[in-house]
Amino acid sequence: MEVLYKKLSNNHEITIYDTTELYGEKGLFRVMQFSNAAVQGAVDLNHPQRILFEYPRAIIHLMELNDPSFEDVFVIGHGIGTIAGHFTDKRFKIAELDAQVVEFSRTFFGYDKDNVTVGDGRRMLEKEAPDAYDYIILDAFTDQGTPPHLISLEFFRMAKEKLDSEGSMIMNVMGKSEHDHLMNTIHTTLREVFAYVTAFSLPSEGAADIQNIIMIGRDKPIRFQARHMAGFYEIALGEGHILQDTDT
Repeated sequence: MEVLYKKLSNNHEITIYDTTELYGEKGLFRVMQFSNAAVQGAVDLNHPQRILFEYPRAIIHLMELNDPSFEDVFVIGHGIGTIAGHFTDKRFKIAELDAQVVEFSRTFFGYDKDNVTVGDGRRMLEKEAPDAYDYIILDAFTDQGTPPHLISLEFFRMAKEKLDSEGSMIMNVMGKSEHDHLMNTIHTTLREVFAYVTAFSLPSEGAADIQNIIMIGRDKPIRFQARHMAGFYEIALGEGHILQDTDT
């Protein structure tokens, strides 16, 4: 592993490094990692257009299948800009809390679009017009996980107002596929706002494994094709309480 840069920002200790092995695969990879060893993005330097991780590939499939003619997307959490970089012909507006993440995405990962604003994603989304977006994507993390003010009932209601009638909220969160109080809470809160909600997970060796969980909520039936979900499969989450701003 060759560390290219390490810096303590206002929100994270961020490390950029190159490695010849990533999750058991040999090659040449560049990685953005936070202090809790959470990889926030990676690129295959030999094949830069390839999307390495399963969860953005699954999200891209959900976007293309549920609203093939979508145009406008609001993203909370930039990372290295994988999804926005994939859809070069769509309009993305991205909120990223950490200016250092944005700088590193440009310097080390070649992100060249001028559509990222530094700031709190909820406050930025509140200022958007009603019915403005086809998709809202939440992919934001701190060392403690997804910020609570981005998974509350009030936030989901506000986000729904910014979606058009075909619109969807898609979330990437970290948790367990079974017996996870927070995952159940997020799922239950999302179902309070959207008519249809589906959750997906990758297979795990043990129910206690922490991994990416994708949730999508919309007011139209949710479509997906299992063979295009990059290994993600539908899971049934349990009942949780409804998370409100007063709880966060």
